[in-house]
Amino acid sequence: MTRNPSNLRGIVAMLLAVGLFSLMDGGLKHLASHYPPMQVAAIRGWSALPLVLLWVWATGAVATLWRVRWGLHLLRAGLSIAMLSCFAYALARMPMTGAYTLFFVAPLLITALSVPLLREKVGPRRWTAIAVGLLGVLVVMRPTGEGVFTWAGLAVLVAATGYALSAIMVRVLHRTDSSQSMVFWMISMTALGAGALALPGWVPLRADDAWVIAGVGLTGFLGQVAITEAFRLGEASIVAPFEYSALAWGLCLDLLVWQVLPDGWTFAGAGIIVASGLYLIRRERVHVEAEHP
Repeated sequence: MTRNPSNLRGIVAMLLAVGLFSLMDGGLKHLASHYPPMQVAAIRGWSALPLVLLWVWATGAVATLWRVRWGLHLLRAGLSIAMLSCFAYALARMPMTGAYTLFFVAPLLITALSVPLLREKVGPRRWTAIAVGLLGVLVVMRPTGEGVFTWAGLAVLVAATGYALSAIMVRVLHRTDSSQSMVFWMISMTALGAGALALPGWVPLRADDAWVIAGVGLTGFLGQVAITEAFRLGEASIVAPFEYSALAWGLCLDLLVWQVLPDGWTFAGAGIIVASGLYLIRRERVHVEAEHP
């Protein structure tokens, strides 16, 4: 890994992307304490839209925006609205570390859903890793104890499911649509759709939150660029595990900003979920190498 400069640059880009997205989530958590979840989702879309437009224009991809599969883009935007609003709801009610831990089931769900939706083959070892990862979710939520088996915890799982479905749709859309069109239509449709749904209960924006909103837009956009570069520069099986560095960011932000810490069971569940995800990534690489020796 270290002998390949591209992989090293990809790792650095992934660490940067995770840091930027974590700061964005910290901003969303702050906004979620003042505004309804659907309005937070709308703010996320509108704050990033000007930068996305600038990026599309700078890359000369304006013409590619119209040659797209509209039905899939609308469905993906709907998933984005549900994901953002559910995640904002959860962030307002639970520590970032707990939310991130539960959200890390997304890679497991992507692998599981790829079987019925993409007709991919998943062997018994990967199914076992998925089952172990879901056991980690039960450890974190502890339905019969005092875990995060709450509406907030369930909202994170809904958000993770939406993210997994959206990721699978990206695999399909990449066959015909440009990266710029996928980012542009998801952001713009999310902004419009969430804005319309939030309008009846819209809360006037506070002047003090202007810098937070601007920060959410900037870090979200730069994070998207960085994660795109990470997977462009490095091998997915090497770069992807560094997404789990979000747990460290969540822990630091919880401690420094909100003065809260997760309990030992949350750490234990996080370890199980992360280990399962890392094993899945490893098995995916072995699977690809076996198909393309």
